[in-house]
Amino acid sequence: QILSILGLGLYFFLLFPLDVKSGSYTVLQVVEALGSSLENPEPRTRARGIQLLSQVLLQCHSLLLEKEVVHLILFYENRLKDHHFVIPSVLQGLRALSLCVALPPGLAVSVLKAIFQEVHVQSLPQVDRHTVYSIITNFMRTREEELKGLGADFTFGFIQVMDGEKDPRNLLVAFRIVHDLISRDYSLGPFVEELFEVTSCYFPIDFTPPPNDPHGIQREDLILSLRAVLASTPRFAEFLLPLLIEKVDSEILSAKLDSLQTLNACCAVYGQKELKDFLPSLWASIRREVFQTASERVEADGLAALHSLTACLSRSVLRADAEDLLDSFLSNILQDCRHHLCEPDMKLVWPSAKLLQAAAGASARACDHITSNVLPLLLEQFHKHSQSNQRRTILEMILGFLKLHQKWSYEDKDERPLNGFKDQLCSLVFMALTDPSAQLQLVGIRTLTVLGAQPDLLSSGDLELAVGHLYRLSFLEEDSQSCRVAALEASGALATLYPVAFSSHLVPKLAEELGRGELDLARGDEPAKCSRHLRCLQALSAISTHPNIVKETLPLLLQHLCQMNKGYMVAGTSEVIAVCQSLQQVAEKCQRDLESCWYFHQTAVPCLLALAVQASMPEKEHSVLRKVLLEDEVLAAMVSVIGTATTHLSPDLAAQSVAHIVPLFLDGNVSFLPENSFPCRFQPFQDGSSGQRRLVALLMAFVCSLPRNVEIPQLNQLMRELVELSCCPSCPSASASVFPLLFLGQQLDEFLQLAVDKVEAGLSPGPYRSQAFTLLLWVTKALVLRYHPLSSCLTDRLMGLLGDPELGPAAADGFSLLMSDCTDVLTRAGHAEVRIMFRQRFFTDNVPALVQGFHAASQDVKPNYLKGLSHVLNRLPKPVLLPELPTLLSLLLEALSCSDCVVQLSTLSCLQPLLLEAPQVMSLHVDTLVTKFLNLSSSPSMAVRIAALQCMHALTRLPTPVLLPYKPQVIRALAKPLDDKKRLVRKEAVSARGEWFLLGSPGS
Repeated sequence: QILSILGLGLYFFLLFPLDVKSGSYTVLQVVEALGSSLENPEPRTRARGIQLLSQVLLQCHSLLLEKEVVHLILFYENRLKDHHFVIPSVLQGLRALSLCVALPPGLAVSVLKAIFQEVHVQSLPQVDRHTVYSIITNFMRTREEELKGLGADFTFGFIQVMDGEKDPRNLLVAFRIVHDLISRDYSLGPFVEELFEVTSCYFPIDFTPPPNDPHGIQREDLILSLRAVLASTPRFAEFLLPLLIEKVDSEILSAKLDSLQTLNACCAVYGQKELKDFLPSLWASIRREVFQTASERVEADGLAALHSLTACLSRSVLRADAEDLLDSFLSNILQDCRHHLCEPDMKLVWPSAKLLQAAAGASARACDHITSNVLPLLLEQFHKHSQSNQRRTILEMILGFLKLHQKWSYEDKDERPLNGFKDQLCSLVFMALTDPSAQLQLVGIRTLTVLGAQPDLLSSGDLELAVGHLYRLSFLEEDSQSCRVAALEASGALATLYPVAFSSHLVPKLAEELGRGELDLARGDEPAKCSRHLRCLQALSAISTHPNIVKETLPLLLQHLCQMNKGYMVAGTSEVIAVCQSLQQVAEKCQRDLESCWYFHQTAVPCLLALAVQASMPEKEHSVLRKVLLEDEVLAAMVSVIGTATTHLSPDLAAQSVAHIVPLFLDGNVSFLPENSFPCRFQPFQDGSSGQRRLVALLMAFVCSLPRNVEIPQLNQLMRELVELSCCPSCPSASASVFPLLFLGQQLDEFLQLAVDKVEAGLSPGPYRSQAFTLLLWVTKALVLRYHPLSSCLTDRLMGLLGDPELGPAAADGFSLLMSDCTDVLTRAGHAEVRIMFRQRFFTDNVPALVQGFHAASQDVKPNYLKGLSHVLNRLPKPVLLPELPTLLSLLLEALSCSDCVVQLSTLSCLQPLLLEAPQVMSLHVDTLVTKFLNLSSSPSMAVRIAALQCMHALTRLPTPVLLPYKPQVIRALAKPLDDKKRLVRKEAVSARGEWFLLGSPGS
């Protein structure tokens, strides 16, 4: 004996494959070395020898020569007749050989024939059965034509292999093999039914994965794999459809769902021929499930199956003499559903409508057939019923059928099925719009919108009536808010399709209404008339969805603002803000069209700047409005308008605009402004008044919204002016100094040095510390967003201010700004450079220093560190926070004891999701959590009380044994907030106390 199996087995197992790979030995030498064990009369010894050889082949199969493969195949095939101890090792060797590139033609067929003939696969352990499936899979991938040469014998052999398989790991592989057999056109011969039986016996799948299953196989995986098999060929139809009908009619919910979903999948490959004999039974089963089921999922799947059946019948190509099953099928559906639409109690109206709409949505033919039969009936029923709620139900059904027609296009105008019902539909909709019921009006508005979307359906007279109704509905009182909003949305949608009608009929009415509103404001009339004026502004912005309409509505809004500025009416802050909000909504709608965007920008922006500049000028006469235009709220509204009007400009057009606006602020060049005759020069950066300096916010709104590749004129001068202005007491906007960071390339370092020097000088004791701190904060944020190297230095400087008696609290709140998203500047929409995961990077770089600073700080400034840490953690993605939770949780718990309500609220907001996502870690501190949450449920701040009660609710997700000792204490303590004076607090207390009551009860 050349080698002792017992003594050198480990060498074979670990080292010999490496030696063969390196060329030190050949496979022939391995076989010769194992010769005595391979021929040993003891089966276990032979099995051990073959196992070692198979291990070598599994690692070295790519090195085998064709001659070696032939001899090894013959050897292994012969060993299949050996003792059952040997078979598993033989199969491993054959698996290795099935991977060989050098496998000669014909041997794959030979191996499979030997396996089919000599091996009773289902008597083998799971691992060995899986090996057989792997061999078959490998040969199907590499030797497809050879296997197809076996004809139906290959299919029959696999049926024998699979028959009786129970392990889910093997079934997933077996189902894939069956799917490949069918999809790759292997011959099934006379074994179609047998192949169906060997797979359908698992339908419907009833499998619950064991707990902590390392394989991760889910029931859904098996369901989808089996469904792919069953729905892969029409040849299964005669066997499968009766099975599906049987399972749909069963009482098992999962079987119903699986059967309906499988039927849905089958309809993609079936034709009329396969469905013909089963259509009545399928329809009866689906109808019963939709009419009688208590499960929304079953209803939804039933409707989806009906949709697919109808689509399948619609797309089948028929011979001239063949029966059209679609017409007869739809006639059956109509026959069973029509009469329910006419029942006085309307019990089955909606199920019937859903069935009809599911079928109608499958094809244009089906839609025409069903609509032409159902619409006259529904129109008749609408007029028969006088109650608004019944009419609303009928109109909602009509709306559903109208929406289906939007899916199909008709080249010939006369072919459109709705044309015959146009007058009746319009009359019905207008009746709904004038009904006293707000709910019926809502459905009427939605129906009008869908009707208007149908090409050439509404005549000019219909459009005029529709516009009149929408005008009236747009001015409804507050108790009809939903109808008013719906009317505005419908106006915007229809104005896009019919701009001429809205320009002719609605814009003049709104202009007239706006004029009446100006008179009301001039007289200082009652609030009701003023609210009508605000609704007029909203209507003007709502219909500004088409470029031609924008050219009419925008001048109206700007003229209205100018009338206010001239003092022709009593206009307060709210009225001016309302006009600006309408302008912003128009600007947002203009962003969809480049031409409209540029028209809005070059029309509105100069007008707004002219009004603001005029307001900032010293006047002899007292003007209330000019003071209003300089208020923070109004400036903020104008900032939004200018920013929205600039964001979507093309670089070329933006360059034209920037060439005018920047010189306006730097040089006082007002030549491009309308009505540019001002009593003195506009110099916001020089000796201008505080009013002029406040207008720098408008410059920032423009520049911060420019595309990044637009060159800004006089950039160096602008930088210096902004840095100087940012540290002045009358600085209009803390973010004013940030915008250069968005555009500077090589000049960035120069600006940063200028800003840092200004910050350091300003942070020294003096009157400008607050302004210098604000500049530091915004520059730091801009650098953090773009991962600039200097951001760490500025963050350290900010962290150092946490110990400052004067600026410490503000520095702590600054961490909230650093971690949050801005809405006006430093946004991606405004072309700023914002790196992904900047929060995660900031957390990694700075939280350790925050924790260290907290431990080293004196007691009087520790709350500042806790507040800063709480802000950082509260805005951090929870997957990033969870691994660090054990080390940070003690600080978060200490933050709950801080007297600052902002710290408490931020910390509670951070802790609540952690209670749900990390219950094991949080349960270690349950005593502290319960005590602090209950204490905070009595906080003076309503927001803190609500957050504390929400955390008490979330605590119930911790392990029940941990919480049970605290249950009586918590239930008693939560009785107090039940009497809180705030309803929202009482609501959270009821929810939390209810969960604690149920804690530990059966089924909880």
